[in-house]
Amino acid sequence: MKQAFLVFIGGGLGSVLRYLISKPLNPLLHNFFLGTFLVNIVGCVIIGLVLGLSVKGQFLSQNSTLFLATGFCGGFTTFSAFAYEKHYLIKNGDLLNFAIYMISSIVVGILAIVLGLWIARYLE
Repeated sequence: MKQAFLVFIGGGLGSVLRYLISKPLNPLLHNFFLGTFLVNIVGCVIIGLVLGLSVKGQFLSQNSTLFLATGFCGGFTTFSAFAYEKHYLIKNGDLLNFAIYMISSIVVGILAIVLGLWIARYLE
């Protein structure tokens, strides 16, 4: 039960932070949802860092990993919003922004996870 509570609290905190970042940033670029993009990339760095530190065993406990990776990052990142926004772009015929957003989200997201894992390797 304690672990479920940690995931619940982490998810709530991540969701609120996502809202506070996405709300002001999404309208800045026409049809590019900058806030969602940044939240997803930052979330990838964080989850890479957390899981990298978790593997080392001495930095993060299992409960800390649940709170941060499953809870916080699960609430903070926004795949459902990501999918809806891609649907919106296709529906409105904005295939160029769809392609740019889709490819950059995936490529930069993977690179962000690698960055988080790389940072975790050098923290001791």
